[in-house]
Amino acid sequence: MDSKITSRLISLLIFFTTTHLNAVEFKGKFLQGHYIIGLTEPSAKIIIDKKDVKVSEDGYFVFGIDRDRKFDLTITKIQNGKKEKIIKKVLKRKYNIQRIDGLEQSKVTPPESVYKRIKEENNKIGKARSINSDLPFFKNQFIMPVKGIISGVYGSQRILNGKPRWPHYGIDIAAKKGTKIKSSGTGIVTLAERDLYYTGGTIIMDHGHGISTIYSHLATLDVNVGDKVLQGDIIGTVGSTGRSTGPHLDFRINWFQTRLDPMSVLN
Repeated sequence: MDSKITSRLISLLIFFTTTHLNAVEFKGKFLQGHYIIGLTEPSAKIIIDKKDVKVSEDGYFVFGIDRDRKFDLTITKIQNGKKEKIIKKVLKRKYNIQRIDGLEQSKVTPPESVYKRIKEENNKIGKARSINSDLPFFKNQFIMPVKGIISGVYGSQRILNGKPRWPHYGIDIAAKKGTKIKSSGTGIVTLAERDLYYTGGTIIMDHGHGISTIYSHLATLDVNVGDKVLQGDIIGTVGSTGRSTGPHLDFRINWFQTRLDPMSVLN
């Protein structure tokens, strides 16, 4: 083979190999509420919008898209003094909106006597969700924590007596009281409370890089803060504690304070 052709083929091979190695790959849909895993070189720095995110030893990182995000998402990669910006269009979703009128006010707004309690409990939950550990379990496939009927979906919202309530940020899985709940992924328990005002028996687990899962309305809890739990381990049982109208598991997943659709992870 001609030496010039050989040299050209080698140059092309080096170019395409380098291009592939320097690429940023994504797994997940750029859709409101979705969970995205990225892969890059371990030495690269990644910024999502203006937030620095951890990159694991094998090059993985993770982030999520807010339920109501209306503008494009910017991923910045910095490596060897070079900066690369990737712009991703975020697709919009339609959510279920339900209007209910004629309710007793006590069913819509909690009494002032519990405001302090609610604030303290929200601070605990917020602290657990803000953990930015090096745990690597965020990149593994998550599993459905309990078998049952999906009775509530992510993003849906109720308007009670004309006042919009918070959207639902998880999935509700209806099951018999006492049904065993499995850990959706491997992680460390960062919160285990048996009687929170809104969510009753509640467990939060850290899976690394700002990803946490929340299990609410539990009848019993079988884990404590600090426990390492493997995917599939039993962590508690289905109940109807807190503000609940029947036995079910409210299952949620978060990227720090951004609430994500669990179905984007389970699927």
